Amino acid sequence: MSQAKVIVVGNEKGGAGKSTIAIHIATALLHGGAKVATLDLDVRQQSLAHFFAHRRAWLAANGAVAPVPEEFPLGAELAKAGDDEAVGRFEEAFGKAAEAADFVLIDTPGSDTAIGRAAHGLADLIVTPMNDSFVDFDMLGVVDPVTLDLKRPSLYSETVWNSRKVRAVQTGKSIDWIVLRNRLAPTEARNRKRLDERVQALSRRVGFRVGPGLRDRVIYRELFPFGLTVADLSPTIRPVAMSLQHVAARQELRALMESLGLSDAAELLAAQ
Repeated sequence: MSQAKVIVVGNEKGGAGKSTIAIHIATALLHGGAKVATLDLDVRQQSLAHFFAHRRAWLAANGAVAPVPEEFPLGAELAKAGDDEAVGRFEEAFGKAAEAADFVLIDTPGSDTAIGRAAHGLADLIVTPMNDSFVDFDMLGVVDPVTLDLKRPSLYSETVWNSRKVRAVQTGKSIDWIVLRNRLAPTEARNRKRLDERVQALSRRVGFRVGPGLRDRVIYRELFPFGLTVADLSPTIRPVAMSLQHVAARQELRALMESLGLSDAAELLAAQ
């Protein structure tokens, strides 16, 4: 029986940096020496799959070496498949991935889909990035438009809650859920305290942890076309000019991995 740990990067709202988080978790784990399998369930956009295709191409063209995951593509035609067929193909691919790796990392679509819900139910860890705004918080919780008091969890929070209940009944195991405050602005926004209070209130209500995400740094966007991250930068892999911002970005990634409980990869990043 496979003991692979399943990490699901989930968010039913686009633009929160979900695929960016998935990419950085995967590469950090790879540099930590783990065997990583990836499934990109966003079969229309396929940002995760495109990233690793770019990575293989850049490494081959430059005679460089860096770790790559084992990918289990579902195919773009899955977007037109019915729910039963889509879930069946996902479960088949997931079974193979879980046998092949120490970690299975799943990037889910930015909408409610049958395969997205199926993936959440298999997770050991759900990672949900959100931008620093009430626009993104609406994906997690509903606030009163007059008082900004938290009224209730959102549909996505209920999806995670239901996945946790089903998993507990079926296996007796719990699903850890962490919400990442992603793309924080360099300066304190005026409404950040209000937002922090609502995030903390919702975390107590539905049971997620709050962790640090990645800031909106140019370096993350610069490296994407090459299929690289700050974890890859070295004397032999340096497609862009180095600066102190790269050091800060690496420390940021280390803090992210530590918050996820993936300390082995975080320690390796610190040593590089």
